[in-house]
Amino acid sequence: MIPEPDDRVTGDPFFASIIQGLGQALGSTEFQLVLLIARPGETAARTIGYLRRGHVDGAVVVSHHQSDDIEKAMLTAALPSVFVGRPWYLPDQLSYVDTDNRLGAVLATRHLIDSGRHRIGTVAGPADMIAAVDRLAGWSAALTAAGLPAQAVEHGDFTTPGGAAAAERLLERHPDLDAIFVASDLMAVGVIAVLKAAGRSVPEDVSVAGYDDSAVASLFDPPLTTVVNPVAQLSRAAGLVLLDRILAGRPVGPPSIFPPELIIRASG
Repeated sequence: MIPEPDDRVTGDPFFASIIQGLGQALGSTEFQLVLLIARPGETAARTIGYLRRGHVDGAVVVSHHQSDDIEKAMLTAALPSVFVGRPWYLPDQLSYVDTDNRLGAVLATRHLIDSGRHRIGTVAGPADMIAAVDRLAGWSAALTAAGLPAQAVEHGDFTTPGGAAAAERLLERHPDLDAIFVASDLMAVGVIAVLKAAGRSVPEDVSVAGYDDSAVASLFDPPLTTVVNPVAQLSRAAGLVLLDRILAGRPVGPPSIFPPELIIRASG
């Protein structure tokens, strides 16, 4: 179940990797993957109602938001479920898998600092998504530990146009930045386009680090320094946890947390 607009689900490679990983988990079983999109502006009631009517044996929830009420609904649905990403309110009562987004952001920001950058801003993700909150916290923690200001923040929506719009606002407020940590590779593409349009070269004038290590990261010009977000592994792990809960009736257990890895390329 993905609470996102249709165009995000079909156009973002993140969701293709999610489906790939779940397919791997279910490949040797008799279970069939069913994709449910709970669009913004709609309550979760219709989707939860579909789940409660016995159409599925369990659910994997991906890309959930703070206000979509899915967490509480899944608790009352009496249906085995697993979240990809830490739940907002009930992490002790819901199964989930995640990567250490905060540490990943620390690694990227610390790399920018160690490269000699001292005026480091960030294009953060949506404030109602837990991965974006954790990545913003990691950026801030790394700067604070180095005695540097952590004030240059603008939020995007994990899309390239959203990253570009946030970069324009960020540079207007902080024109002296010499590095930007961007909370997703797709947004980083938009950030670099704005920098180039402003006549600022990457990485000579401004270093850029992204997050996800998506396909675009190694193919972009310049190739993007980024943090690996093992999406396919996360969704495969979520599928296996869900199968275990369905077939063995296991209760909610401790989360599976994947460690981050920084990939250094030419952008910073």
